[in-house]
Amino acid sequence: MAGFELPKLPYEYNALEPYIDERTMNIHHTKHHQAYVDNLNKAVGGTAFEKKDITELIRGLASVPDNIRTAVRNNGGGHLNHSMFWKMMAPGAGGEPSRSLGDSINSKFGGFEKFKEEFKKAALGRFGSGWAWLVLNGKELEVVSTANQDTPLTDGKPPLLGIDVWEHAYYLKYQNRRAEYVDSFWNVVNWEDVAKRFGQALKQ
Repeated sequence: MAGFELPKLPYEYNALEPYIDERTMNIHHTKHHQAYVDNLNKAVGGTAFEKKDITELIRGLASVPDNIRTAVRNNGGGHLNHSMFWKMMAPGAGGEPSRSLGDSINSKFGGFEKFKEEFKKAALGRFGSGWAWLVLNGKELEVVSTANQDTPLTDGKPPLLGIDVWEHAYYLKYQNRRAEYVDSFWNVVNWEDVAKRFGQALKQ
């Protein structure tokens, strides 16, 4: 059996209420994320890739054999993206980033509100399923969007903050109101985790 496992949530399923409902969190974590883990394990079972760190596996996607690369890209990407996503949120969080991250956002985007506008535009502009991200491109912050379970990491851009805009992430509470979901997301952003990723990415 391959070694990838579903990580435990760092909070209870109802901890992000009222912004993200308990039922959505439970299904998203135990069904959707679990399926990515299970399918990834099936794809890499019996190969050297089953012992790799998930970040290294996705970063080195080009070295994965053709016959399993699509499965690894989709399911490994889903596992990595969600493993980060749970930590990028926290109960009683939100507000604005401080210190160097806050300064960098203000400098790059012309203020926190301008950054939120650009991030929301990326989230709403993603046709179908995917993600919007704040990434580090070299030493510069950038907002990007990826399709399906693709990650900016494969383009050498470490993700700092991401929002899942697959319908399963919000449909039970918000139905087709993706914009409302994105607006609510700011109430649960764990800026401490984002700032930690920012510091680590700058050192790479």
